[in-house]
Amino acid sequence: MRRAIELAKLGEGKVNPNPLVGAVIVKDGIIIGEGYHMKYGGPHAERNAFGSLENAKLAEGAEMYVTLEPCCHHGKQPPCTEAIIEHGISKVYVGSDDPNELVAGKGIQMLRNAGIYVETGFLKEECDALNPVFFHYITEGTPYVVMKYAMTLDGKIATRTGHSMWVSGEESRDMVQHTRNALAGIMVGIGTVLNDNPRLTCRLPDGRNPVRIICDSKLRIPLSSNVVTTAKDVPTILATIEPHAEYNRFWHEQKDELEKEGVEVLVVDEIDGRLDLNDLMVKLGEKQIDGILLEGGSTLNYAALQAGIVKEIHVYVAPKFFGGAGFYTPVGGEGVEKATEAMGCRFISSEQIGEDILLKYRI
Repeated sequence: MRRAIELAKLGEGKVNPNPLVGAVIVKDGIIIGEGYHMKYGGPHAERNAFGSLENAKLAEGAEMYVTLEPCCHHGKQPPCTEAIIEHGISKVYVGSDDPNELVAGKGIQMLRNAGIYVETGFLKEECDALNPVFFHYITEGTPYVVMKYAMTLDGKIATRTGHSMWVSGEESRDMVQHTRNALAGIMVGIGTVLNDNPRLTCRLPDGRNPVRIICDSKLRIPLSSNVVTTAKDVPTILATIEPHAEYNRFWHEQKDELEKEGVEVLVVDEIDGRLDLNDLMVKLGEKQIDGILLEGGSTLNYAALQAGIVKEIHVYVAPKFFGGAGFYTPVGGEGVEKATEAMGCRFISSEQIGEDILLKYRI
């Protein structure tokens, strides 16, 4: 099963909004076939594992280890349960349950009805860790949002002058590229674009660029910014609200110019003059954006936490101090009055990345 987990991870950045899945076929204690879900719309892990066999008849009486419950419905691919039954597999070990209502236990029951022994929950925790994005998206219909920031030991994301290149080390910045590759979207606020003029692309040699989402209620983004000038090559969404009377003409002219450059202008609901981030998540989910890396500044980070859209937090802590009272913290906004009002998190893991420490939490 751990080999199946390794295989599943090879699909990162290629299968969204489908889950990461790996499958291994074992006979007489020897692995005779293996596969994983390689790309969205392509064959599932189980069928790729059968396809790797030297001879299909070798599967008769064999065992299969699969990280996620086999599907039992016709989608872009035929049901994997059919392939398992047709190949004569005798035992199936399943890691994660599939919360998709089209599957949700039906795949397991179909295999059992065919006389196949099925054991569920096999290394469940490790298998579940593959697909928090899929599990959230398939049940809620909105993206799984991962908030990421790098800070010093004294909690600063920039110096008192606003200089932030670089807080974290090179190894940490490389790790972030893998996260950008794994998640379908990346989101920042207009302040980040105005201050840093980022490209928000994935710099891995074989990586895929996430859809860039800029929160810009008044469409202030410069047409010369990197995200606009490259929008015909990298999908880019400008999330905004209906214009107020004082900037109505500018807003419409700006919208026309942005669309000429290939930018999609997405109008969402408004709350007190700001974007309704929950409405934005619903609209992005409809576009099959299942996961988002939030690299916003302190204002957007606070708004996202207040809106309840953040599900996971990645904090890169660098072994340095910037000092300065009241300057550039990861989360801004009004803040809470009492310590008892703090938003709580649950620890996931810690890892040393170069000289930095990566801390992961779930809300």
